[in-house]
Amino acid sequence: MTTAAADGTSPAAPARIMVIDDSQTIRKTAETLLVKEGYSVITAADGYEALAKIAETQPDLIFIDIMMPRLDGYLACSLIKSNARFSRIPVIMLSSKDGLFDRARGRIVGSDEYLTKPFTKDELIGAVRAHLSRKA
Repeated sequence: MTTAAADGTSPAAPARIMVIDDSQTIRKTAETLLVKEGYSVITAADGYEALAKIAETQPDLIFIDIMMPRLDGYLACSLIKSNARFSRIPVIMLSSKDGLFDRARGRIVGSDEYLTKPFTKDELIGAVRAHLSRKA
């Protein structure tokens, strides 16, 4: 049974946020912060696992680490953005490196933003809100 919101409309489903990082600590930290804000979170440990999950879950926003084994964040982002079904999903690159080259390379492969690790709760949630409001 669904419940109606105070204005008589159906409540909106929470936005689905995907966090792709080979660090379990980063995945858990991001997941905890996002769930506390009411988002639904999907995690993946690398780019290959993420590509399969993206197809089945259709996330509203993706955070992806740059340095991962098997399929790095740059290539995974490029594959996501070159697929017509997923190209409109905002992708935010995560990296412990804050260099100009890394940011530029992220833009070249289609990322929408670049967040430096370790990120704060405000940076993470601010990025989600900014990109979800643009998508709406």
